[in-house]
Amino acid sequence: MRLIFAGTPAVTIPALDAIAGSSHELLAVVTRPDAPAGRGRRLVRSPAGAWADERGIEVLTPAKPREPEFQERLRQLAPDCAPVVAYGALVPPSALEIPKHGWVNLHFSLLPAWRGAAPVQHAVLHGDEVTGASVFELEAGLDTGPVYGTLTEDIRPADTSGDLLERLAHSGAGLLVAVLDAIEAGTAVARPQPGDGVTFAPKLTVDDAHIRWSDPSFAVDRRVRACTPAPGAWTTFRDDRVKLGPVHPIANAPQLAPGDLLVERTQVLVGTATTPVALGEVRAAGKKPMSATDWARGSRIQPGERFV
Repeated sequence: MRLIFAGTPAVTIPALDAIAGSSHELLAVVTRPDAPAGRGRRLVRSPAGAWADERGIEVLTPAKPREPEFQERLRQLAPDCAPVVAYGALVPPSALEIPKHGWVNLHFSLLPAWRGAAPVQHAVLHGDEVTGASVFELEAGLDTGPVYGTLTEDIRPADTSGDLLERLAHSGAGLLVAVLDAIEAGTAVARPQPGDGVTFAPKLTVDDAHIRWSDPSFAVDRRVRACTPAPGAWTTFRDDRVKLGPVHPIANAPQLAPGDLLVERTQVLVGTATTPVALGEVRAAGKKPMSATDWARGSRIQPGERFV
């Protein structure tokens, strides 16, 4: 089939690679406009756009997919189908109608669970043991379209959102191409999503990433892992924001009040509502990431100092 791919961040690259290695023809890549990045705030192409540039594939960067000029270019390209992975903008009905077989979206959850922008983060945050990926027909509703196929993926105890998303990006790429093959062969069947089990996964904000030390240790652990690598879990120490990498709940440790710090020879403990957690990586404001023990040694933590 003749395809137009829509996607933006690095998580799209496995799907692009899989499509490039398939029998389908990739006509163009639709991605979000170049955005300022780095200290110089110079405009930078999205990972999906950069992938296409390197291969001489046309890149379309509409500010909004409802732009008449963008939709006219889609009509000129006359795609059979438009696969989507993490594009980051709503596609209006007028654009959905252009490809012969519509738009098919690879979403990183088992729909109807975790509809929205951050399904992997919410699966980790809420302690799900199993998640997966779904390929569904894009329609006007938020991730509501009928599903062509799914796969499952266990969530490991130490998984961060980044770890889990990387695995799903690779396995989901194979699922997406299999669905495209089935659509071309006329054997694909899209089944409506069940009405039960609907949950929503809005984007996690910086406020969501603020660690609540008054939570039990398992909830602190989940929040940190869910917010790793983005938006980045954080706490406050000496009125400055400190970012934290994954922590480790400790069963046999001295009881500490929520947020209290205990520096030991080989670890740094922080109190929660239940048992303490041991810190992993710490990144103080203006500093490079370092081990918790190195951070504590450099900070010269005094008795009674705590995280807030």
